Amino acid sequence: MQNTNEDMRITPDSYRGAIKNNKYLYMHKIIYLFSFFPILMACSNDDPGDVVFSADVLNVRGTRFSESNNSFEATYSNFIEALNANPAISIIAEVDHAANARAVGRVLNPTKIVFFANPNLGTPLLQKNQLAGLDLPQKLLFFENSDALVFAMYNSVAYLDSRYQLQDTATLGQVSGVLETLTNSATNSDVKRAGILIAESGEGIITIESNQDFEQTYSGLENAVSSDENLQIYVQLDHQANAASVGMELRPTKLILFGNPNLETPLMQNSQTIGLDLPLKMLVWEDQDGIVKISYNDPLYLQLRHGINENESQLQQIATILEDLSKAAAGN
Repeated sequence: MQNTNEDMRITPDSYRGAIKNNKYLYMHKIIYLFSFFPILMACSNDDPGDVVFSADVLNVRGTRFSESNNSFEATYSNFIEALNANPAISIIAEVDHAANARAVGRVLNPTKIVFFANPNLGTPLLQKNQLAGLDLPQKLLFFENSDALVFAMYNSVAYLDSRYQLQDTATLGQVSGVLETLTNSATNSDVKRAGILIAESGEGIITIESNQDFEQTYSGLENAVSSDENLQIYVQLDHQANAASVGMELRPTKLILFGNPNLETPLMQNSQTIGLDLPLKMLVWEDQDGIVKISYNDPLYLQLRHGINENESQLQQIATILEDLSKAAAGN
């Protein structure tokens, strides 16, 4: 779907300049007004005919969410039990953002994220576009806000589809159904949607080419992360190996998740929903031409997506860390 006003389109290259003078926040509101009604009328992979919308609760672009009728712990436990009961799904990692905050002497309301995978459903998406590995495996964020309301949130299939150009990938509908069913069972509540579900192709993704082969690049990244005493590695995921485990082929693709609670906690104190895009992650992948690349989310894009108006110092430090790690991995 095309924007009705081409001059209002926000591209990845415009983020950094726009954030310096706060023009993006104004432009984003205008885009929202122009695109709201066409989006509601359009059919997306995970929202056929769905016009349920919450304008003032959790309007994070590209997400679906549910306000739970259960306590935080009951909601989270329900979800973990549902995952464990499904033999096709594996839990990759559980990150307790609130516990990490406490470990560095900070306070954060209950906030947890679960990463889980079904290679039979996820691998076709990666075969279509390896960059999708930046948002795979699937993940659900659980948090309790300052009003004691409990939410579950995930990236909509429409967001993944548009951000990674996954058109016609057969498993998209199945992924959408699984996410909604799991969320509904955990919260005992309907799943709603943000006003804008789609993203620009490649929106908010920074990619650099490596001067080394795949193994050297990934080893360089792993070593750079592990040698930084301020960073903690949560999980390393070999998408290619997971594909092979279900008899599918995939070019070399690995993801590493790591974090720094001292930098990430203030962001979540500002907006808990950014926990959906934390901990930090970097993807190393080899394309069809044998070129090895390193990709990660631009922190300024995450700032804009989750409506964070402060924390410039932490965001800049994170941007510097990611840039330095990518250069180390690339052999620059």
